[in-house]
Amino acid sequence: MDPFYGGDSVFQIVPIIIGIIFVIVIGGLLFNIFNGIGQWRKNEQSPRLSVPAVVKSKRTDVSRHANHHDHHHHVSSSTRYYVTFEFESGDRSEFHLSGKEYGLLSEGDRGVLDFQGTRYLSFERNRSAQNS
Repeated sequence: MDPFYGGDSVFQIVPIIIGIIFVIVIGGLLFNIFNGIGQWRKNEQSPRLSVPAVVKSKRTDVSRHANHHDHHHHVSSSTRYYVTFEFESGDRSEFHLSGKEYGLLSEGDRGVLDFQGTRYLSFERNRSAQNS
């Protein structure tokens, strides 16, 4: 009997592959969770900064989720809003905003950006700069 041609060798390898995939998936999830916590803690420890900035660009990221419940095809989509600000130094930073905040900003707006680490806090538009 040729050991490489044993009919059940394939069946021995399948659980191993499933095990490996399982570990990778769980590892990835844990990594994301720890990453998120790490970023959150970094933000907590970061100083709150208020710096002059200009709204450079705005973008939305729409992800669709299809739910199949009781034969009703329901598609829900969630939108994430991002705004890129440019500082006087020429550096740019992109922040995740709420839809409400996003709607208040226009490209080219100048003002003072309030942020903490990668967390957007607020943007105070310069009233006087509107006329120039």
